[in-house]
Order: sequence, then structure tokens, then C-alpha cells
Amino acid sequence: MRPPKLLVVLKGYPRVSETFIAQELHGLQNAGIAFEIISLRRPYDPFRHPVHDQITAPVRYLPEYLHEEPLRVLASLLKVLGRRGLRKTLRLFLRDLRRDVTRNRVRRLGQAVVLAAEADPGEHWLHAHFAHTPTSVARYASTILGAPFTISAHAKDIWTSPEWELREKLTDARWSVTCTRTGCDYLRGIAPKSEVHLLYHGLDLERFPPPPSAPSSRDGTSTTDPVRILSIGRAVPKKGYDTLLRALAALPEDLHWHFDHIGGGAERPRLETLAEELGLGARLTWHGPQDQARVLEAYRNADIFVLASQATAENDRDGLPNVLVEAASQGLACVATRFSAIPELIEDGTSGLLVPPGDAAALADALRTAARAPGLRQRLGRAAEDRVRREFDADPGIRRLKRLFEESWAEAAQEPFSDRSDRETRPRTRESRP
Repeated sequence: MRPPKLLVVLKGYPRVSETFIAQELHGLQNAGIAFEIISLRRPYDPFRHPVHDQITAPVRYLPEYLHEEPLRVLASLLKVLGRRGLRKTLRLFLRDLRRDVTRNRVRRLGQAVVLAAEADPGEHWLHAHFAHTPTSVARYASTILGAPFTISAHAKDIWTSPEWELREKLTDARWSVTCTRTGCDYLRGIAPKSEVHLLYHGLDLERFPPPPSAPSSRDGTSTTDPVRILSIGRAVPKKGYDTLLRALAALPEDLHWHFDHIGGGAERPRLETLAEELGLGARLTWHGPQDQARVLEAYRNADIFVLASQATAENDRDGLPNVLVEAASQGLACVATRFSAIPELIEDGTSGLLVPPGDAAALADALRTAARAPGLRQRLGRAAEDRVRREFDADPGIRRLKRLFEESWAEAAQEPFSDRSDRETRPRTRESRP
């Protein structure tokens, strides 16, 4: 059986904040799965991770805004005008538009038309990372092409999308995967006729080998060798950095520490101003985005990793932040919030310390406890590292994802590649995790 042409639809590529996607693509490539990357946006990060250079798949960029490439959009529309799938797509689009009257909805249709028109001849299979805009494009394009599509859902796309839209996308998809138990239960609950698999991202442990040296014994008593506190993440509201800064400001005056932040994000200027207002300026270093080698070095130089994840007013939230898995892989004691899927990795008091989201006083208390007790940090870090290396290795997940594709391709070979809305949906109960 010759597999269909796999088109992986991404919102942007490459992105330094989405190493989990690059890791998965690299793993599928090494497993013998051929694919083409379809990106809705061009890259804007100043650099790329080494894993991006190891992915050899071709990349095609769709028009980010339709008015920027009108001739390309018009030529694509003319090319697909006679296809029966286009009429079905327009009906689907109009049904969506009535419930979501936005320019963004129109842009996704235009991008889907370009994707379908420029696809090489033959049978196709579309796989979208994120259940919001990339899946909208993949769903419309799959209907034009008469090809199946599948979904990888993550975090923001789950929690900020309307239930009606998630339900219809999940039901129309051949299957979906998501990376947390919390997200999986929610998606199965709103779309009981869909097939949703739990598939943790895991970590490429070859890129994150055990640290070469034992953790430090810093306890916050030395002015020249303070406890090193690290956080990695975009400066956006769901990361809770305002709460974290207030927690740092509440630490005892006789506790000597230094905080390092790695990551970009629109909120950083405001957070820097807040840090100055709180009198923290000299104790903080804002490093900006860094490549994977520097990130690994930062984990190994730190004593505590902290992340204050929380929900925003729009219900945007983390799932299981990959930086927590990375930090744990280095035996680093983690302090985080008891929120979303974080407890799926960290057990409070056993493999880290968890506090309620938005509680600066509780976060300060946990940081103080960890900073003053190097023995506790070593115990927590060792337990977290053991769990990551035992349960969060990416390889089993890659193998399972490969099997999902291959099993589905074999099933599809026995039937015509038809519009997904024509198939009879049925409940599915299989799940997968490494």
C-alpha cells in the first residue's frame, strides 16, 4: 500500500516556543513517515533550534493575509472552481461564518483554497497541529480535496475555542490526539462521537541527557553565590509572571537569590517595569529567547525552576508546559501551580512543590522552602527526573502516532477518499500514552 501524501498544517514554522512540535516532526521523519509542512505564517523568531535544521521536509507558506498575494489566491480559486468539494466547503464555511462573523474566518477559507489548489496530484492526508485556526484550514482544504484530516490539540486551542466548533471539528476528523489527560477528558466530553487519543509529547531524552554534575548546595546564605531561580516561558498573562514577581518581592530579606527569565513575549516591558517598582531590578536578568543549547545550560546552572501558570480572562491556559518536563529531566526542583495538567507530572511534596494559581504568598513560601533546603531540592529533583525518564520518553509516543497514521491509511485504502462529513461517526474509546 502506498501511503497518501501527508500535509502537516502549522500556524507558523519554525517557532522556538514550539519545540514539542519540531520534536514530533523529527521523530516521525526518523520513523520513516514522509510529510510536507504547510505553514500559515512565516517565521518571526530571530533564530531556530538545532532540531529544526534536522527536519528535511519541504515547507510551503500560505498567504498570511490574502490581500498580500491576491493573484495567488485568485489563481487558486480558479483552479478549484469546478471541484465538487468546493461547493461542500462553501456550505461548511457559511455555516461556520453565521456563528463566527470575522475576517479571520474568511482568511482561513482563502488559505485552504490555496493549499488545495497547490497540492500535488494524488491522495492526501492532512494533519493539523492546534485545533483552532490550523484545523480550520485543514478541514476546509480536506473537503475541497476529498481527503481525510486529523488533529493534534494542545492547550490554548482547546480552552479558548467555542464548544460547537471543537465538537464539529473533532467529529469530522478521522481521529485526534491531545497531550494531557485534562484536555483529553474535556474533548471526549464535548464530542463523544469522536476518536480522541491521549498522547503525551514526552521528551527527546537524547537531547536532554542526565546532568553531568550533582545539584548545588546553595541555601541562600551567601551574598556572592545566591540561589539561582529560573523560569522559561513567553511573557504572556497565562504564565502568571506578575504573580511570580510579587512572590519574589515577598521573599525574606536575608535570603539571597537571583532570578533568570528566558523567553520573549509582549508582556515583558510591563513586567520589567513591575519588577523595578517592586525593587527587584538588580536581582533579575531578562535573557530573551535562547536556543536549546543555552536553555539546557540554564537548567543545569539553576537550583529551582518556577512556573506560575494560570487561566486568563479568555480562559487561555497551559496544558502541561514542556519546560517543566525539560527542567525535571535535569533533576531540577520545580515549583509550579496546581493547575491544568501540571499535576499529571508533578506530585506535590514528592516530585516538586505545587501552590494555588494566582497566590503570590503561597508561591513565595514554596520558593523560600526550596531555596533554604538543598537536600529537599535534591530529593524532589531526583524524583521528578526519575519519572520523566520512566514515563515521559518521547519515543513510545512517536511510535504510537506512527501506528495511528499507518492503521488509518490502511483502512482508508479500502474505501474512497471522500468528504469526511459524509461518513457515519461513531464513538471511539481507544487511547494512547507512552
